[in-house]
Amino acid sequence: MMGRCCSGICRALALLALLLPLQERGCWGLKPSSGDLERSPHSDPDPWEVQHRHKRSWVWNQFFVLEEYTGNEPLYVGKLHSDVDKGDGKVKYVLSGEGATSIFTIDENTGDIHATKRLDREAQAYYTLQAQAVDRLTNLPVEPKSEFVVKVQDINDNEPKFLDGPYLAGVPEMSPLGTMVVQVAATDADDPTYGNSARVVYSIIHGQPYFSVEPKTGVIRTALPNMDRETRDQYVLVIQAKDMVGQMGGLSGTTSVTVTLTDVNDNPPRFTHMQSVVARIKAADADIGSNAEMDYRIMDGDGLGMFNITTDEDTQEGVIILLKPLDFETKSSFSLRVEATNRNIDSNFLSLGPFSDTTSVKVTVEDVNEPPIFSAPLSKMVVSEDAKVGTSIGKVSAHDPDTSSSAIRYSIDRNTDLERYFNVDALSGVISTAKPLDREANSVHNLTIFAIESPCHHQRDPLQTGKGIALITVLDINDNAPVFAIDYETILCENAMPGQVIQTISAVDKDEPLSGHRFYFALAAPVAGNLNFTLRDNKDNTASILTKRGGFRRQEQPVYRLPVLIVDSGSPALSSTNTLSVRVCDCNADGVALSCGAVAYTATGLSTGALLAILGCIITLLVMVLLIVTMRRRRKEPLILEEERDIRENIVRYDDEGGGEEDTEAFDMVTLRNLNVIRDPNVRRDVTPDTPTFFHYTSATRPSYKSLPDNVVFREFIWERLKDADVDPSAPPYDSLQTYAFEGSGSVAESLSSLESLSTDSDQNYDYLTNWGPRFKKLADLYGNSDGTSVFS
Repeated sequence: MMGRCCSGICRALALLALLLPLQERGCWGLKPSSGDLERSPHSDPDPWEVQHRHKRSWVWNQFFVLEEYTGNEPLYVGKLHSDVDKGDGKVKYVLSGEGATSIFTIDENTGDIHATKRLDREAQAYYTLQAQAVDRLTNLPVEPKSEFVVKVQDINDNEPKFLDGPYLAGVPEMSPLGTMVVQVAATDADDPTYGNSARVVYSIIHGQPYFSVEPKTGVIRTALPNMDRETRDQYVLVIQAKDMVGQMGGLSGTTSVTVTLTDVNDNPPRFTHMQSVVARIKAADADIGSNAEMDYRIMDGDGLGMFNITTDEDTQEGVIILLKPLDFETKSSFSLRVEATNRNIDSNFLSLGPFSDTTSVKVTVEDVNEPPIFSAPLSKMVVSEDAKVGTSIGKVSAHDPDTSSSAIRYSIDRNTDLERYFNVDALSGVISTAKPLDREANSVHNLTIFAIESPCHHQRDPLQTGKGIALITVLDINDNAPVFAIDYETILCENAMPGQVIQTISAVDKDEPLSGHRFYFALAAPVAGNLNFTLRDNKDNTASILTKRGGFRRQEQPVYRLPVLIVDSGSPALSSTNTLSVRVCDCNADGVALSCGAVAYTATGLSTGALLAILGCIITLLVMVLLIVTMRRRRKEPLILEEERDIRENIVRYDDEGGGEEDTEAFDMVTLRNLNVIRDPNVRRDVTPDTPTFFHYTSATRPSYKSLPDNVVFREFIWERLKDADVDPSAPPYDSLQTYAFEGSGSVAESLSSLESLSTDSDQNYDYLTNWGPRFKKLADLYGNSDGTSVFS
C-alpha cells in the first residue's frame, strides 16, 4: 500500500513538472525590459478567425519606460515574440499606434522595441500601440493584431508649486498659541502613485518665532501668544514646500504669506494731552445770536498744510488743529495768518465796511524724547557657510533724532536668534558670527536689532528703543558628498540575460548649488573590471546597473556587493562610495522573484516537479514507518495487567530477616510450596491458605515425587498443574503460557533450595530448637518433630 501511494504521488507530480515547461513555452513570448506583466484586455478581431477557436500565440503586457532619458543610444523598451516565429526569417514584426515610427521603433526581425526620443510623463503618461506578426513574403498576418501599452515611468523632475500664492491672511491680535491663520497648498506634477516624488512637506523659512506651519497639511498657526497689533501689525512669512517627503535631494518651491493682525478692543480709553488742538482764538463781535456767528480760515503763513482751523459752534472760537506730525528737530515754530468772517451778512449794512478781520498766530513746537531711528529699516546681509566664528557680516546704524543726540547701544532680540548664532557690537553695530553655521540646517536668519539710547545723568525721560531688521542669508559651499537616494533592494533573476538592466540608481546631495546638481557614477576601482556587472552613467543624475553575463546561481553566490562611486560637480568635488547589494533570486517567467538567498545544492537535471515528487515519497515512507512502529508497540502490551497477575507465577525475592516468632506479618514460607507437597486444587492462589489445607492427601496414599521415574514425574507434575488451572477460580478464562522451574528426580546435584528442608527426607535433626527458648518456638514446631507423622512427609 505504501509503495503504491508513493509511486502514485510521484507520477502525478512528475506529470505536473512536464506540463509546466510546456505551458511556459507555449505562448508566453513577451520579454519586457522591466515591470510586472499582466494580460491586456484589448485585442482586435480578425475576419478569418471564425468557425473555430484559434490558439493565441501572443500574450501582451505593459511596458515601462523611464522618462527624461538622456542617453546617446535609443532606450531599450522590451521584446515581442510569437511562437509562430521559428527563427527562419519568414516572420516580421510591424508596429503601429501612438508614437509608432516617430517615438517607438521595432526591429522587424527580432521584435526588439526601442524609444528614440526623450519622453515626459507629465506631457503624456502612456502610449497605446498595436503589434502584428506578418509573413515576410506575402505581407499577410500570421497572428491577429494585438494592443499593448507603454507606460512612462516617473522620475522626480518637477518641483512643488503654490498655485494660489502669494497669500494674504489675517488673524486677530492677542490670539492664543496655535490659532489657525491660513492653509497653503502646493501641487507636484510628478506621479503621486509612484515613490515619493509627489509627497510634499511644508516648512517655514521666514517668520519664526511668530508663526509655524504643519509639515503635512500646510496649516499656518501662531507660535507666540498675545501678539499686539499696536506694536506690530503685519508679518511676511516665506513657506517652503519640498517633495521626496523632505528628504535630501528633493525639489522645493516657496511662496509668501502676508499676515495682518486685525484689531480687537484690548485698550481702554485714556485721556491724553490734546496735542491735536494747537490753540483757540476768538474774534470779538458785539452782535448776538446768529449775527455773531463767524467762520475762521488760515490765509497764509509757513504752516499751510500742517494746520487747519475750525469754528466751535458753542463758543464761536477758532480751533487750530494739527494735520501732520511735527518734528522739533526739523522746524521748531510756525507763523499763521488767520481770518475771521461773519457768517450771516446783512446787505443793508455793507457800507459799514468789510465784516471780517485778520490776525497773526505763531505756533511753537516743543521738543520731546524720541526713540532712535535706523538708517535702513531692513538690512540684508550674506555670509558663507564656512565662515569662522567671529567673522564680521555687516553693520547696522541708528541715530537719536533728538537735539541731545544721545549715544546708541545695540543688541539682538534673542527671540529671533534662539541658538545664538550671531553677536552684535553694542557700540558699533557690527554683526558677527558666534557659532559655526550650517546652511543645510537653516539657510536664512531673520534678526531683530534693538537700538537703545544710552542714559545721561541729566535725562529724566525714560529710555527710548528703536527696532530694525537684519536679514542674513547663508551661502552654500560644497561640504556634503552625494549618496544613494534610497536604500536599494536589487534583485537579480537566475535567468537574467547578459546586458540586462537590473537596477537604476540615483543620488542626492544636501548641498544646493546655484547651477543645480550634476552627479557622475562609476564602479569603484577594485571592482571596475569584474566579470559580473557593469555600470552605465545615463548623464541625467541616474545610472543603470547591467549584467555582464548570464547563468547566475544562488548555490554559487546568493548575494553580490557592488561598490558604486558617486562624484558631484562642486568645487572641490566630493565623492562617496556606496554599496549596492544584489540578491540572486529564483524568478518566474515574468521576472517576479519567488525566492531569494542561499539554497542547498541540488543535483543537476532535477526539475522542481521531480524534487517535489521525491519529497512526497519520503514523507509517505516516514508516515508508514511510524504507523507500523505504533501497531507493534500495541501488540506487545501484556494481556493481563501487572496488578492482576498471580503471585505464584512470579519470582519473589525475599530479603527480609523478619522479627522472630513475634513477627506475624512476615512472608509465610508455606506459600512457597515444595513439589512433593500435594495442594488442594480448590484453594485460591490470591490468598494465603491455612496450614491444615496441606493435609488433603496423606503420604500413605500418594508416593513422593522422588520415588517416581522422571517421565512419570513430569507427566504427573504437568497434569496436576493443568488440573489446578482448570478448577482454580482465580485463573484467567483464556489460554496463557505458564512456565515452571522443576529439576526432576534425576538431578545429580539434587535440589539446592533450602525449602527442601521442609521434606521428611532430610536427615538433619532439629529437636534441639525446643531448648533454645520462646524465640525459637516457631522453628521448633516446624522442624523439631522427627517422627513419621510429620505433616511434610
